[in-house]
Amino acid sequence: MAKIYLALAFHNHQPVGNFDWVFEEAYRRAYEPMIAALERHPGVRVALHYTGPLRDWLLEHRPDFFPRIRRLVERGQVEIMAGAYYEPILAIIPDEDKEGQIRKHIEAVQADFGTTPAGFWLAERVWEPHLPRSLARAGLQYTIVDDTHFKWVGLTDEDLFGYYVTEELGYPLKIFGTSKHLRYTIPWASVPEVIDWLREQAERPLPPGAPPRVAVMGDDGEKFGLWPGTDLHCWDRGWIEAFFTAIEENADWLISIPPGEYAARFPPLGQVYLPTASYDEMTEWALPPDVSMELTELKHQLQAEGRWDLLRFIRGGFWRVFLAKYPEVNQMHKKMLWVSRKVHALPDPARRAEALDHVWAGQCNCPYWHGVFGGIYLFHIREANYQHLITAEAIADEARYGAGPWAYVERLDFDADTQEEIVIGTPHQWLLIGPHRGGQILEWDRRDAALNLLNGMTRHREGYHRVLQEAAARGEIVLAGQEGRVESIHTHRVRVKEIGLEERLIVDWYRRTGLIDHLMAPGTSLDEFYRAQYAEWGDFVNQPYTLATLQAEPHPCLVLRRDGQVWDPEGPKPLRLEKTLEALSDRPILRVSYRLTPMGLSPIRARFGVEVNWGMSGSDSERAYTVWPGGELRSFATLEELPESDELAIVHEWWGRVVIRLSRPAAWWQFPVEAISNSEAGFERVYEGTSLTAHWLLHLDPGETWEVRMEFELA
Repeated sequence: MAKIYLALAFHNHQPVGNFDWVFEEAYRRAYEPMIAALERHPGVRVALHYTGPLRDWLLEHRPDFFPRIRRLVERGQVEIMAGAYYEPILAIIPDEDKEGQIRKHIEAVQADFGTTPAGFWLAERVWEPHLPRSLARAGLQYTIVDDTHFKWVGLTDEDLFGYYVTEELGYPLKIFGTSKHLRYTIPWASVPEVIDWLREQAERPLPPGAPPRVAVMGDDGEKFGLWPGTDLHCWDRGWIEAFFTAIEENADWLISIPPGEYAARFPPLGQVYLPTASYDEMTEWALPPDVSMELTELKHQLQAEGRWDLLRFIRGGFWRVFLAKYPEVNQMHKKMLWVSRKVHALPDPARRAEALDHVWAGQCNCPYWHGVFGGIYLFHIREANYQHLITAEAIADEARYGAGPWAYVERLDFDADTQEEIVIGTPHQWLLIGPHRGGQILEWDRRDAALNLLNGMTRHREGYHRVLQEAAARGEIVLAGQEGRVESIHTHRVRVKEIGLEERLIVDWYRRTGLIDHLMAPGTSLDEFYRAQYAEWGDFVNQPYTLATLQAEPHPCLVLRRDGQVWDPEGPKPLRLEKTLEALSDRPILRVSYRLTPMGLSPIRARFGVEVNWGMSGSDSERAYTVWPGGELRSFATLEELPESDELAIVHEWWGRVVIRLSRPAAWWQFPVEAISNSEAGFERVYEGTSLTAHWLLHLDPGETWEVRMEFELA
């Protein structure tokens, strides 16, 4: 009878900063049941991969778990794959961090399981041609990518029942392609369907001299219990039990084998050079919204028509486009590079090692992209990466400057866009200011809490928003949990976590950061402002400011100036706006002052507003409040007009307070910035931060100057 090998690899991961209850639920519903199933079925041999953040949690909270897996390793049933410890996108981190993270994970595998790994799990299967060198130099022999990668160089499904060899500068690496058919049928199709398909592949004649076929399925361990409805399907209804039983019962022709053992026993199918790629869905998500939607619809159409001959030539985008698609991703990435360079320059090996581990944790891939699984839209995941990067930089700065007080000011192209930014650092805070981007504060770190105070998210337009709108118009929305059957996350059905989300789709025309300068129509309402459908009369929000003054002593101070226009119904009127920022080196205080002067012969009547988008309340906005004089508390995540005042405080139960004092009373607008994101459980509303705007009615005659001073104290 013809034979075929089956190589299963289960990748288990939870991101840095994920909630403890998510780890616990994943363990209970997915990780532990899978190991119990393997213990019951010694004839099923697989590869397992556990990322560093998950390993750390398991060692602390479930110390008996890894010893169980070690026994499976010792009896030859399980092969352990390595990775980069904190699961970064390997291609976009510095080489020294690649090597350090890989080495850390290999050492962890050796300590936990008494084995040296040969295989490497590539985060999100993001492949770039330079990676074999780093992997091979670490002693790793193979990795697993998607069949997508191979099809983009002309290979077909029939060509992927084995592995290929690639190289970079003479460093070789073996590469398997995981079958999309198996990823989409395990565990969604019936067990007989999966076995019948494998039998069909086994019975196809082998070319002369070809090695025996191996079908590879490498995918997330969370799909076996944690994805919606899969715990009932996989465990309560016994899909995995039936599948593992079927593998053992058909062992005369279906031979389960870890991929590393197959690669060691059998020769390659040939040599290959793969292009930049990721899994198929990721390449769709990386595209601009309209193009992403068009590509998805085209694929659905071709699938319905059975045009597999054309589908193999359809390709999506390049993973690095996420750095251009989301400014928030690009800024976090450039912050990571900035901090990595500072930490690697530390002369003290102990302090460098301590800081490096924080750098590596801040490289965890999850908030560096966006797709079905949330990514950059998940507040607490962004927050965790920033906490580690801020902590690492604080260690580096303290080692260089001491306890303080001290301060530094740097002019540089921080985000590699050829435009100059300003960096200010003190023992208490760190600021990144973009003169060419409206003179905005792009990042504002509170060092005592390792918190980026502006860790918010702009309400971006996404391709999948059209899916929600069209489904709502047709009345075809399904409330999550009421589907009536278990479905893959790749289903075309439109599921929502609450009704009416299509009415909350708002797209911002400017990035939501700090010190955004608005000149609006006097009658602008809060609702118009919240919905980004108001009349912006000025050209100050995101236009270039000139750096008029920059000094480091006695405190870092800069003056930004823009000679812009106010476009009221009478026509354009010139206005000079000066914005001064002073960060005190000895106290956690930022002082900001504004001076507005009409430069023409006509008066200016407008509403002037200064907007700051605070990202400090995490996923639990109920822990944050705005506090007024007299102690009145308001929820920090509500849409409301707040009383006129010259002082208020933003208070968070975990992070402390930000006290805001003004030289003249202002009216205040507050609203939650919420994204409508798609997830494995359906469309949902996600809190991204809170917009707080102080605003005043201006009545300026020619030559008249209006001023206001603002003080922000991090208390």
